[in-house]
Parts: sequence; structure tokens; C-alpha cells
Amino acid sequence: MSNVSYLNNNTEIAWCPGCGNFAIRKTMDQVYQELGIDKQKLVMVTGIGQAPKSPHYLDVSFFNGLHGRSLPTATGVKLANPGLTVVVESGDGNVYGEGGNHFLHALRRDIDITVIVHNNMVYGLTKGQASPTSRKGFQTPVQTTGVLLEPFNPLATALSLKGGFVARANAADAEQTKEVIKAAIRHKGFSLVDLFQVCVSFNKTNDYKWFKDHTYYLEDEYRPDDRMQALQRAMEEDPLPLGIFFQQENDLSFHEKLPAYSHDKSPLSRRQVNFEELNKIIDEEFV
Repeated sequence: MSNVSYLNNNTEIAWCPGCGNFAIRKTMDQVYQELGIDKQKLVMVTGIGQAPKSPHYLDVSFFNGLHGRSLPTATGVKLANPGLTVVVESGDGNVYGEGGNHFLHALRRDIDITVIVHNNMVYGLTKGQASPTSRKGFQTPVQTTGVLLEPFNPLATALSLKGGFVARANAADAEQTKEVIKAAIRHKGFSLVDLFQVCVSFNKTNDYKWFKDHTYYLEDEYRPDDRMQALQRAMEEDPLPLGIFFQQENDLSFHEKLPAYSHDKSPLSRRQVNFEELNKIIDEEFV
């Protein structure tokens, strides 16, 4: 456990009063401290939105990518330096909408990163449009007669693509959320935490009371080692279960399967480039 705070108190926080992101910020500080993660070996990666502002308000190294592009950026960071702890924080629109294709293939690769999705079931930065996880019938200034589509199910998707760590938490339940995220970061491989988080300004339907009334925790005797059982629980719609649905590690991480790391274990970021050989390859390709 580290006694060094990860909070950045020198930057004005731009979230609305009452936003669920405040609780997540405090929880992440506790998570990093309790895991004793060296700040020099931690990188957070985000996209665009309210959730991706998170590392601005923490004392960490981070990279803000484009909207929907946090996962390929995080993949590049991890492949370049596998010794880093890489944590992605982005919203439901960023990961499941614009970044949906990257979400699918990051799961397939089982890249060793932790992905925390702030799921408030709405686009909060752009003033309240429906997101992929908005509930059917949810009315917005754009979807004036209500959302017509069934909400995207990230847990079922992750499980069907053989995701190794699949969990859901509620940011309002700080202690339970902290333990879920700690387990996710410890996991070797791709970890998904779908994190319910209230948007007080643009989603008046799915508020704190709604999440409390429409969720429950998986039973103490539930064992997260049966993928089919996990998939069945992930398909439940109301109430929505919370907790670690599934956890199973592969023998090798994605980067350990790559030829670049088969003989030389040193990070790509620290290797010298042989420009003579590189130019030969380039010349051969374009002849």
C-alpha cells in the first residue's frame, strides 16, 4: 500500500456538481494507493468526453486519444512497454459507440489492459443524446419519441468473445467498486469493468435511485469461472446484476505471443532502430 495520493488538486474540475465521476476519481486514487502502483509505471489512456477528463484530475501520466480511439492507443502503449500498467477510462459512447470496432478486437487480442467504461447511458459531453447503452424508450432532445433500439450489452459481448475478465459495478457503491477495479488491474489480460455512473444533467431517468432500485449484487456463492453461467447472468435486464461475472487468465499475454518478444524481452520503446535494415525492407516493399 502506498501513502502517496494520486489526486491532482491543482486543476479545476469541470464536471457538474453531483456527477458520478467525482466518486470514480476518489475510488481510483484509493485503488492505485492500495495496489501500490508506481506512478512512473502507470499510464492512463482516454478518448474524448466527460469520463476521459478523469486523468486530468489525477497525478498520473496519460494520453488523450481521439473519440473512440482509446483502445488502439492503449494497445500501442502496452506493446511498446509491457512493464507499464495501462488503464483506460472512457465513456459508454466512446468505447461502445465510436470505438465499438476497437472494443471487439481488443477483446479478441486479450491485450493486458484494464478498461473502465463510465456507463451513464447517455452522451453527457454533447448535451444528452442517446448512447449505445441507453434504455429502450429513453427520451432525449434528439430521440424525442424515445429510443427505439435495445441497449447494447457489453458484458454479453465480452463474454461471447472469450473476454478473460468481465465485471460490472456501480460507482455509488465505492467499496465494492474499488475491489472490482483492483481485481481487474491485477488480472493478466484484457479486463472490462462496465461502471454505472450517474449523469445528473442530461439523464434524469437513470439517476442514483434508479441504479439502486434496478441493480443487485451476484450472490456470495457465485463462482466466476463458468462462462456460460456468466453469459446467462449478463443477459438479465431488470434488475441488472453487479460484480465479477467471469475471470480466467491465459498462459500468455498478447505481447508475449508476438515474434518481437519471442527472443528479446526488452521493451520495444528502449530498443535501438537499425535504420540500415529498415531502409532495406522499405526499398524491397516499394520496388
